[in-house]
Amino acid sequence: MIAETVCSAVSAAGLGIAAVTAFRRRFLAATRIAAYSLVPIGLVMTGVVGWLADTAFSPTAWAGFGLLGCAWVLFATTRAVERRRGGTRKERRAAARAAEGGAVAPTASAPSLGPPTRPSGRPASRPAGTSRGEDDFSDIEAILKKHGI
Repeated sequence: MIAETVCSAVSAAGLGIAAVTAFRRRFLAATRIAAYSLVPIGLVMTGVVGWLADTAFSPTAWAGFGLLGCAWVLFATTRAVERRRGGTRKERRAAARAAEGGAVAPTASAPSLGPPTRPSGRPASRPAGTSRGEDDFSDIEAILKKHGI
């Protein structure tokens, strides 16, 4: 009884605000406000509000909500475990096929499309007579040269 009264009051207030908005010649906004304000009274007339009121005080309904929450936690847990393992079975199969196809190793520093520029993966040797401050810049210069910058 109280819920129906509150919904009716909300709808009446919304329709009043829509009328004021239409008076200000903002017809599109007024129509939208009127549509929103008709929803609560429509819910009362269809019986949804009464059903919600009955559900809110039903222990069986709360047990059902608890089971739905438990199901959601189980789904979320399996999804997290699936992400840690590397995705779904289809994604793992695609990754295995890509590994067989001679893909670039994760630790490779140069693409495997052409011959390597240096046979070893070690950085270029440093000049013997440099101080520590210049040593840092030479590393940066070597990295920039390696990437063609």
